[in-house]
Amino acid sequence: MNTITPTPSPSASSAAAAAATASQSASPTLLTAIRDRLERWISHDLIALACRFSIAGVFWLSGRTKVEGWFTLTDTTFLLFRQDYALPLIPPEWAALMATTAEHVLPILLVLGLGTRLAAAGVLGMTAVIQTFVYPSAWPTHLSWAAPMLVLLGRGPGRWSLDAVFTRVIKSRTAPSRSQG
Repeated sequence: MNTITPTPSPSASSAAAAAATASQSASPTLLTAIRDRLERWISHDLIALACRFSIAGVFWLSGRTKVEGWFTLTDTTFLLFRQDYALPLIPPEWAALMATTAEHVLPILLVLGLGTRLAAAGVLGMTAVIQTFVYPSAWPTHLSWAAPMLVLLGRGPGRWSLDAVFTRVIKSRTAPSRSQG
């Protein structure tokens, strides 16, 4: 039994294709407009500043729990590094001193935006050590620490940082003068 299937006219199929193309192109245009507006409202400088300050607060406060006064490590700190925070290959006294020093120095660098990528790498390294050897089941917390550090490593500290100020000063001093030549 032969059935005849109607063949759409060329104008009908091209109209359908044009409608599909129009709906596909409208969405990216709208999404692009939304993205562009958000990028104007929320600059990388603001995002980088938030990344720097959020992690600096976490690590600074952790460092402050390990000391008395300005920088005297407590007996409890040494006890924690002998038992709960024990690391392979590093004596607990060294680990306590290095971690506490890093928890004080790196947050200051992050807040100032000075040596930001190096400081972010240091915090990311500490986070990896904590995740691997100390609290392996706390990956959601550690991931929330790692994400802002990856932003800083990948995109830099933004214009609201001493790194940016020093870069501008160096570029202005090394740029050829327009009056010469």
